[in-house]
Amino acid sequence: MPRDPLIGIVGKPSSGKSTTLNSLTDANAKIGAFPFTTIDPNRATGYLQVDCACARFGKQELCKPNYGWCTGGKRHVPVELLDVAGLIPGASQGLGLGNKFLDDLRQADALIHVVDVSGTTDAEGKATRGYDPVKDVEWLQDEIRLWIETNLKKRWGSIVRRHTATKSSIVDTLRAQFGGYGATASLIARAVDSIDNLPPLEEWDDHWITTMVKHFMMFKFPTVLALNKIDHPDADKNVSKILLKYPDSRAVLTSAITEVFLRRLAKQNYIKYEEGTEFIDTLEDVGPGSDLRPLDEKLLQRIETIRDLVLFRFGSTGVVQVLQEAVKVLDLIPVFTVRNIQTFTGSSGTSVFRDCTLVKRGTTVSKVARSIMGEVTIAAIEGVDGKRISATDTVDIGTNDILSFKVVPGGLTTSSA
Repeated sequence: MPRDPLIGIVGKPSSGKSTTLNSLTDANAKIGAFPFTTIDPNRATGYLQVDCACARFGKQELCKPNYGWCTGGKRHVPVELLDVAGLIPGASQGLGLGNKFLDDLRQADALIHVVDVSGTTDAEGKATRGYDPVKDVEWLQDEIRLWIETNLKKRWGSIVRRHTATKSSIVDTLRAQFGGYGATASLIARAVDSIDNLPPLEEWDDHWITTMVKHFMMFKFPTVLALNKIDHPDADKNVSKILLKYPDSRAVLTSAITEVFLRRLAKQNYIKYEEGTEFIDTLEDVGPGSDLRPLDEKLLQRIETIRDLVLFRFGSTGVVQVLQEAVKVLDLIPVFTVRNIQTFTGSSGTSVFRDCTLVKRGTTVSKVARSIMGEVTIAAIEGVDGKRISATDTVDIGTNDILSFKVVPGGLTTSSA
């Protein structure tokens, strides 16, 4: 069975990586305003906000997920996150915690690169003023590329000789080299096919090796930029510079520390906060009839500042959106599996849509079944209204994304349809 997707949270020290992790999870990653606070990788469960199938049928009150939760048709689906040690220039040569960072990184399927757009931390995460964060976007990608490229070039002579002697395809040869990064043959094939006029492997020089590695990275480590600390006075100009230089980048404006603060106040019942939006209610907003606790003048003023500098300007803290964007680059969609396709319930009780799994858009229904249930024999597949669905049909949002599998008792599948 395939493993669940893993989103890596990367960036230089003190950029806000651990704060971003905490804003997405209930993890308690150590936070500090000094380099290398994170030494060991922190794995935690984040929660992706998606539109739940329960809202399509007016069953929001009956929706009780087995994992995560659903509020008013907004479902929070578990996603595994990895916060790794901060990267600094020269990491590919072992500077800082570079070797450890890059070794941890190979597990990730997509990256959230947290960039400090305040300009108050230098390339090594030390406090400064007026630093240009455009540099951070460039050198992080360069360090990952150099790490992969250096490993490849060390063995290039023997790679070419073996490739020629065995008359292997480029994909087969590169799969043996890139397998350590968790790359599949299909991923490598897509990277190879994306390069125009690629010569035979035995003719590659340094230019073609670098080109291949860059294209491999595009598919193996698709990256979303979390432009963090947007409430700082210098953030606007730095955000503009980054977007102008990297117009094709996937970028989300974020204030992770604001999200952590708001979630903490909401848990303590000082505010009502709708995550991913600009909406905050305090006791002063809703009146004494609510169950909210009163805020002192200092906290009230801070809430007003957050509204002005973050929520009203940008529409949210951006944290919910950055995880959504990271899942989007992997082209994952939610698929809801139920026992009873008429009522959308499980094996017992009245709760609906108990299970939700993220799968790649366009996956066949048979592969969805195997990824969820393992190697079992499927007798029948049903969709909404009991419609029979073929094992070769594919899934998309609103198309075959609500499924019921009828399994042959004790049956093991013998094919990989």
